[in-house]
This record gives sequence, structure tokens and C-alpha cells, in this order.
Amino acid sequence: MRPLFYLAVLAPLMMLISLPAQAVTWVIDQEDSRVIFKYNYGVDQYEGEFKNVEAIFEIDPMNPGSCKFSVTIPIEDLYIDSPEAKDYLLDYELFDVDRWPTATFNAEQCRLTGADSFVSDGTLTIRDQTQPLSFPFDLDVEIDGGLRFRLTSEVTIQRLVFGVGQGYWENTAEVPNDVIIEVDVYAIRQ
Repeated sequence: MRPLFYLAVLAPLMMLISLPAQAVTWVIDQEDSRVIFKYNYGVDQYEGEFKNVEAIFEIDPMNPGSCKFSVTIPIEDLYIDSPEAKDYLLDYELFDVDRWPTATFNAEQCRLTGADSFVSDGTLTIRDQTQPLSFPFDLDVEIDGGLRFRLTSEVTIQRLVFGVGQGYWENTAEVPNDVIIEVDVYAIRQ
């Protein structure tokens, strides 16, 4: 029954964009994509952006469960409007970019949860900590100006599970453990 559901959901999309019935490789369009992180310091909310994210997505329209994601985030390229806050974030008590300059997300499978909604099950590595992560996302295909897809998501991670918060920053009274990651990326067919 599930394969028939996948086909019923994806058949109009496949006819519209004429994708082959095999895995297609997509790469992130860095110019149009954004990966935002939001956190609180005291009662104030702040946000920054991970820049120069590299990502490769392999998606088979006939078997969306076999998707593969490979994402690399260069932590030192993050943008935040305060140079002082950026220095703190890159320091050894938080991201420690001298030892761990990148974060990665890798996934080997997806689950269809709606007509254009999925969950990708994989692992997130920040610093020297690798943890399982179920990454929910919506996927829309666009053909205006060329074939590409748009992937949007919001996920909350706990920074301390990944060691982001040593010494003073381990205390969650001023900086809560939860960090919200908002993803709005475009990918083009390779």
C-alpha cells in the first residue's frame, strides 16, 4: 500500500518535471539559500546565519525513502551582527573552530510524512559529538527559471549534547540549551 501512496503523491510531480526514475543528485544553490540559527541570551533573542554551506542531496522520485544527504557547515564562516558575539561562538568553550572547523549532517534515508513533507533520519556532528537527528522538511519543486527544489525546515537541537557550552557557557540560566535551526535552501540538479 505504501509504494502505491508514494506513486500517487509523486506521479503528478514526476510528469511535470520529467525526472528519471532513479536517484538524482542535487547541489545547494548557496546564493539563494539560508541556514539560520536562533538562540536566547537572557530574555533577548538573537540569530545568526551559517554561510557557505555545502550540501549534496540524492533523491529518487520513485523511492523517496532512499534519499541521501551530505551537508557540511563551515562554522568559521558564520555571520552574526556582533563581532564580540562571533568571537565567543568561535572560541574553545563553544564551537572551538580551531579544533573542529565544520559541522556535518549525513542521512541515508527519508520517510514521507505528507504530500510534500518528509523526515530524514541521520546524524549531526558538531565538535567531536555525533548524535542521531530526525530532520523534518518540506520539499517543493520549482521550474521557473530552471529546475530546482526548495527545502524548508525548522528543527531544535540541544547545544550541550554536542559540547557547545563549556565552562561558563555550560550554564543554561543565561543561554538556554535549545537552539532553533531554520533551513530555507534551494538545490539545483547536477
